[in-house]
Formats: sequence, C-alpha cells, structure tokens
Amino acid sequence: MASLSTGEGFACGGLAGCTAVTFTNPAEVAKTRMQLQGELTKSGGPKVYRNVLDVFAKTWKNESIRGVQRGLGPAYFYQVALNGCRLGFYEPFRRAFNRLLGYDVSQQVALTSMGAGTGSAIVGSAVGNPLFLVKTRMQAYSPVLPVGAQRFYKNGFTALSTIIREEGWRGLLRGVDAACLRGSFGGSVQIPSYIWAKSQLVRHNLGAPDSLWTYLISSSISGAVVCLVMQPADTTLTRMYNQPTVRGPDGRMVGTLYKNPIDCLWKTLKTEGVFGWYKGSTAHFLRIAPHTIITLTSNDLIVRLYLRARERMG
Repeated sequence: MASLSTGEGFACGGLAGCTAVTFTNPAEVAKTRMQLQGELTKSGGPKVYRNVLDVFAKTWKNESIRGVQRGLGPAYFYQVALNGCRLGFYEPFRRAFNRLLGYDVSQQVALTSMGAGTGSAIVGSAVGNPLFLVKTRMQAYSPVLPVGAQRFYKNGFTALSTIIREEGWRGLLRGVDAACLRGSFGGSVQIPSYIWAKSQLVRHNLGAPDSLWTYLISSSISGAVVCLVMQPADTTLTRMYNQPTVRGPDGRMVGTLYKNPIDCLWKTLKTEGVFGWYKGSTAHFLRIAPHTIITLTSNDLIVRLYLRARERMG
C-alpha cells in the first residue's frame, strides 16, 4: 500500500487522537483529581475521592456532564498537536534512523523504533505543552470538591490569555520538561509495542493484517505497556502543571512546590512513598487503554480509508 507524506500522517494522527479523547476525557479528569489528592501529605490527607468510580459519581452529581468533560476543548487541540506529531513523524524518524544505522528502511528494528517513538513523542509533547497545561488546570478545577491548586477558566482561550497576562509567554512553557519526560517514556513503547504485537499476531496466524480484531488486541497490549511505563512521569506532569505559582525575585513566576520534574519525583517519593507515583493509576489505565485502542485502531482505519480515497481520486 502507498505511504503517507508527513503532512498526511499528521492529519490522520490528529483526527484519530480527537476521536479517542471524546470517549476518554472523563477518565482523564478522574486521573488528574486522584493524582492531586493528598499532594505532599504523609498521611494522605482527607480523602475527597475514595477511588476512580467515586470521582465519576461525585463529579457527575455535583458538576454534571460539564464536570466529567472538563477540558475537552483544549484536549481536542492537544490531540491534534500530540498525535499529529507522534503518529505523523514516527515513520519519517524511523526510516531516517534506519538509514543512519545502515538498516533497510522497511526493516523493523527495536532500537530505531523506540528512538522514533521517543523522538516523535517529545516533539508532540513540546508543541502541545500549552494546551496540556490548560487542559490539566481546567480538569483539576471543581467548584464543589476541590483538590490541589484551583484556577477557574471559562474556556481554553480565556485560559491561554490569562496565563500570558499573569505569567508571561514563558508561562505557556511551564512543565514542558516534565511533558517531554512523560512523552519520551510513553512514546518509546507505545507504537513499537503496538507494531510488535500486531506483527506477532499476523506471523502466528492469529489475525489478519487488516482485521479489526488484530488492531484491537495489538492496541490493548500497547495500552497496558504505556500505562506501566508512563505513570510516574504522568503524575509528575500533573503536579508540575497545577502547582501554585508566585513571582520570584527576578520577576518571573515560579512554582512554589517543585523546581523541576526530578524534584517533583523525589519529593513525592520522600513524602508519599512509591505509591504516590502511582496515584490515579486505575483511572490512568481506564483512560490510556481505551485511548490507545481507539487512537491506534482509528489511525489504521483512517489511513486505509484515506489511501483508498486518494487512489480513486488520482
């Protein structure tokens, strides 16, 4: 089958990500609130939410559909930026790395696949950072049962303008180092594990290359791997984004809790133990598993439909 240009891959990947986030954003809201609950508290503090189902129930009861879908607007734009880069740039990066190391461009090599996944995810994380920042702060806000620092933004555009006004343009880059760390962890395993699982199913005659079940099983395996690898960095990112800020001696806005991602990881470990890194992991899996399944399955289907349409037209 014909290949996509980088621009075509970007568009297909972005559309696939938007399809997925429509269904998985409520789990992202629950994950964000669970990760912020009991932040830097040895005893865990008072529990506003008992578990992920309790988050869903209380948020629906007190905030209705608007609450469970907080941050959906910026989430759409973030998915275009992140998955457009992650899925659109993956193959160009992988082929370039293969050529650099002397491999055939069509050959699937673990090292270059992981390198391409990491590189494309870092690019997507950096490009989408302002949108992820806004999304996280909007998801953390609850007018009834607040956890963590609370900031109310009417919508994504208001959030961006408020951040620029209060924190300057540099405020849009807050947490970008944590975002790249998270992206590199997840990106290094998401697409390579999906391609590996898919190739194993086809090789052992357990599924056809273009079968929907092959897509679903492969993306399910990928989602589990991503959740395991990415959770500590994901918790770090949420807390880096949402921490309170003050104006420092040099006039710049600085976080009051964490200096950088490593500082956040260390303080969380020291105060809350290793389980602090994995707060919200159930909600994370409920988000990342279907999100990965829908994103990667949708991307395969969208690419195939697009290529068929392009062939008919040209």
